[in-house]
Amino acid sequence: DRGGAAVPGAGRLVVVGPERPGLDRAVFRTEDPPGGGPVPALRAGLAEVSAPRVVLLAADLPFLRAEHVAALLAAEGPGAVLVDDGGHEQWLVGAWRTAVLAEALARYEGRSLRGLLAPLRPAALRLPGEPWFDCDTLDDLEHVRSKA
Repeated sequence: DRGGAAVPGAGRLVVVGPERPGLDRAVFRTEDPPGGGPVPALRAGLAEVSAPRVVLLAADLPFLRAEHVAALLAAEGPGAVLVDDGGHEQWLVGAWRTAVLAEALARYEGRSLRGLLAPLRPAALRLPGEPWFDCDTLDDLEHVRSKA
């Protein structure tokens, strides 16, 4: 729900994963193989994109807001990704030129999202707050709750 809320102006919301109630505007797809990771998920989702720009987001980004996505979309070049407080690119929080991403994906045989995206040399954005923070553990959930 929060990921969808961060892209309110999206012409199409593509979710790779099981269907969920409440996301009526979403098109749901499954990667091959199911549960195969971010690169197969990107392949499945990108097949549904016809817009010139695409936003690639993980589903567990509780602090991401529309203004963060707008900053990613405004960046110059082939794409842009958020950078965390440690200086690491967060490959599952980015915006890309669809054609560049599709071309790279067509020739890529690996399984690493970093291996696919890093050679494209995206802009690396540091934005205030923790829009890159992904909530994976109970400790992460407690961190999110403490900020609420």
